[in-house]
Amino acid sequence: MQIASIAQSQPQVRPPVLAVLPPLRQELAIYRGPDDSDGAPTWSLHDPVENRFFQLGWPAFEILSRWHLGCVSEVLEAVKRDTTLHVQSADVEGIFNFLAHHHLFVARSAADSARLTQASAARRISRPMWLLKHYLFFRIPLVRPMPFLQAMLPRIQGLFSVHFWQLMLGVTLLGLYLVSQQWDSFLHTFSGYAGWQGVVGIGMALSIAKVAHELGHAFTAYRHGCQVPQMGVAFMVMVPMLYTDTNDAWKLPSRRARMQIGAAGMAAELALAACATLLWSFLPDGPLRAGVFLLATSTWLLTLAINLSPFMRFDGYFLLSDWLGLPNLHERAFALGRWRMREWLFGWGEEPPEVFSVPRQRFLIVFSYATWIYRLVLFLGIAYLVYSLFFKALGIVLLVVELGWFIAYPIQRELKVWWQQRARMRWNRPAARSLVLLALVLIVLCVPWPRGAEAPAVLGAQNVQWLYAPAPARLQARSVEPDQLVQPGQVLLTLDSAELRHQLGLAQVRTQQLDWQVQQQAFDMRLQVQGATLGQRLAAAREELAGIQALVGQLQMRAAFVGKVVNLDSAIQPGVWIARGERLVQIASPQGVKVEAYVSEDALPEISIGNAARFIADEADLPRVDCVVQSIDRIAVSTLDHPALASPFGGPIPASMDRSDRVTPRDAHFRVRLNECQGLAQTSRERTGVVIIGHAYRSFAGQWLRHLLAAVQREGGL
Repeated sequence: MQIASIAQSQPQVRPPVLAVLPPLRQELAIYRGPDDSDGAPTWSLHDPVENRFFQLGWPAFEILSRWHLGCVSEVLEAVKRDTTLHVQSADVEGIFNFLAHHHLFVARSAADSARLTQASAARRISRPMWLLKHYLFFRIPLVRPMPFLQAMLPRIQGLFSVHFWQLMLGVTLLGLYLVSQQWDSFLHTFSGYAGWQGVVGIGMALSIAKVAHELGHAFTAYRHGCQVPQMGVAFMVMVPMLYTDTNDAWKLPSRRARMQIGAAGMAAELALAACATLLWSFLPDGPLRAGVFLLATSTWLLTLAINLSPFMRFDGYFLLSDWLGLPNLHERAFALGRWRMREWLFGWGEEPPEVFSVPRQRFLIVFSYATWIYRLVLFLGIAYLVYSLFFKALGIVLLVVELGWFIAYPIQRELKVWWQQRARMRWNRPAARSLVLLALVLIVLCVPWPRGAEAPAVLGAQNVQWLYAPAPARLQARSVEPDQLVQPGQVLLTLDSAELRHQLGLAQVRTQQLDWQVQQQAFDMRLQVQGATLGQRLAAAREELAGIQALVGQLQMRAAFVGKVVNLDSAIQPGVWIARGERLVQIASPQGVKVEAYVSEDALPEISIGNAARFIADEADLPRVDCVVQSIDRIAVSTLDHPALASPFGGPIPASMDRSDRVTPRDAHFRVRLNECQGLAQTSRERTGVVIIGHAYRSFAGQWLRHLLAAVQREGGL
């Protein structure tokens, strides 16, 4: 379905010299439309062959109503006689151009047939273009719902009453109250269904929600007297979504009725979410409860986020269009946006494509720019998604298609207009301003600027010691308190491990036995058979004994340097049992700080030992710290020792966590250690921030080009 305004400019086709008006096609129909934004009446002209609607203003309607008179002069005279309008032959000529452009006349002559043949040939597209358009969007009709709607509407009339929606409001409030009483359980409902049960629950919830959404549109349209010829599945960039054909809504004279049809789908999902929220409080744990949870939360939120947005041609767009009384809202706003941009850049002095009040014109221009930005971000995301979902060769092709069609092609069309209008370029204030801005942008992007390599980093004390439990143990004594200053070798904690004592006893007995056997080997034939193996077993036993003795020695935890206790859990008291590997106490040196940075692979060649660097903390109250590069790792880190820098914890380094809670960077990052730091004498805890290393001259454009070439080189291994 398309809807167009008759006021839009059309190619000029001169009317017949004798002013005889050709007859209109018999299947055309005119319907009373809603009043426009200025309160003037409108009508809709329907072309059932193309299934297009054209909005008519009052003068156009009066002219078309008398088109059957067949003569320009008679039409003009009849309009002036029967109405208060003062129309001229130019108005009839504009209507004629419009009708001829859209092939709304009866084709009777050879010239008419040739014109239609030419128009049909112009519409034909090549096979590659056909594949491209059907890859981007196509529909598959599935059902003809009219018999079902006719049978069911009398049974569900109550759903359209005020009392029903008052009931839904009560259900919503009751459901929210019950959920608030079990909030923790509600938040963790879905986490337990990560397997096939969760997949089944998600599938059921999404199916129910989307079917309810489309049935909401269909029943509301039929209730207002519209035909609903088909329902089916539409594929947008291979993403399936249900659709309902409600084009008949353009025949309705009430703008409110159109808005009700547009909002019915979202209203149905909100009602479904309200019922699901209440049901969650009564259902037992299982896939059904997980599906109801999805209906009560993310399903309708996602629906509102997508369908309520006016930046794409979904429900929100048609609601805004009807509310403003502006059919073809996107096209008309885009035309204004392009006009405003050209005037700002070149000052051509063109009249705006349509005349609106100043506030509405500003709104439409801002709306057009917001839509362009929204679509740019959305299409970039879709392009990356299709690249990621398919194997690399096909993913690259689809990536190029997405970027080319949705982003490059519209830009190319606008640049083509600029080139075609180059003769109108004049030296004026807008042109001078545009040239100055272009020069400034080129200078900022292309001129090398003194910029260091930036990397996420962590600032900490110069020396840090963490003490861990070497084995399952019980705390016997605690000799320190938080913030206490300790000396090297001072005992901080004393542990007792029955497991280690048992292992130590076994190792001692085993070592003594093997030592006796080695001493007796020369006198015992059975031991002589074992040869050198017996000595090797004794050496291994002694190493095992030494290792266990070292672990036993670690049960007395001592400070390695002069430091301050900065981390000590108050729950660690004598008599408490402690698991193996548990962090117990942290000591940090009271003076001096150091920085560890994680530099990306492309920035590594610009860094060398001895480079000056400055650390800027994320905390605004921390001063800048100046350091010197001490060492650079030549092997990328396999795990991050500072999880605060990883993306799962809100950090800047893209990373993932495995089942052992180890944080692994997705890209290659190299550890760079910085020392000789000035500006901060000490710190009691680690501080995250960014470090800027060196003062190399680099341009933004060159850096982006290197990133692009690195990405192409990385992804080019097909």
